[in-house]
Amino acid sequence: MLININPILSPDLLFQLRSMGHGDKLVLADANFPAHSMNKNVVRLDGVNIEDAARAILSVFPLDSFVVSQGGRAANRMEVDNNPDELTDTHKEFIKSVKDISGNNWEVGSIERQLFYEEAKKSYLIVTTTDARPFGCFIMTKGVVKPDGSVWVLEK
Repeated sequence: MLININPILSPDLLFQLRSMGHGDKLVLADANFPAHSMNKNVVRLDGVNIEDAARAILSVFPLDSFVVSQGGRAANRMEVDNNPDELTDTHKEFIKSVKDISGNNWEVGSIERQLFYEEAKKSYLIVTTTDARPFGCFIMTKGVVKPDGSVWVLEK
């Protein structure tokens, strides 16, 4: 065990998170997501739901403020088919996790399901959970850690 490292973060996942660079994308996916057909770099978190996985990952994963300064979002959810504004319970839990861990100024955007799949194919890593609730898939873009160990903070 390590101090201050969430035990959900397996050695494989920690290695992958550490290997990612600024601007690389991570997909956090539900149990139904076709991870292995989208990407060869997949880490499984069996027995873990989206909320717990998001909180663990965000505890060590800085979100990208640069993409926000360019009009994008550093965290995005998969839209519900034919109802893009609907927020599922999984979406609400993820959004709360982002705000609780990364800060209230972060907003979670949305991506239509087929476009989400295209983005997932370009991601660095897909982390799958066993959360079976539909549309529980998210993309996060990694930000910068400064030399002093702090992260760039999103200001409004």
